[in-house]
Amino acid sequence: MPRNLLNALLFMCGWLTCLLGGGQWLWAVAVVLLVHLALIGSWQREGKLLASAFLLGSAVDSFLLQLGVFDFAEARQLIPLWQALIWLLVGTTLYHCLAWTAKPWWRASLVGACFALLSYGASSWLGLVRLPYGEAATLALLALVWAVVLPLLHGFARLYAARPM
Repeated sequence: MPRNLLNALLFMCGWLTCLLGGGQWLWAVAVVLLVHLALIGSWQREGKLLASAFLLGSAVDSFLLQLGVFDFAEARQLIPLWQALIWLLVGTTLYHCLAWTAKPWWRASLVGACFALLSYGASSWLGLVRLPYGEAATLALLALVWAVVLPLLHGFARLYAARPM
């Protein structure tokens, strides 16, 4: 199986686990990550990028949570682990199945916006998160955020590839 196809399938398995599996199945994301690192990437090559995607995405979404964009039906300061792990999974795709979106930058913006609509729309539809400002307005905002964040993550990928650990 081609590596980019395996990478995309692993991402989808991890993403669906985050959305459908709940807390008791999040260990499966660790399995997806280990399979990715064993068969496709390596921690030495991708570690900084994975950490950056996880931290940047979690910080952005936690900031939006503090602004009231998300409602998880409980008072919290940070986004749930399942949502943060989606950002980690996005990091696994940047050198692989989503590498084609890096240049020109607008390709990453377009794919990021579409992925935001799919991911947050599915989260809302599944009842994992409420969008207090309304679904259309919130999804438009999230699409804009991802249109900026995905090219930024590709910038990290280029930087880390130019200066390996």
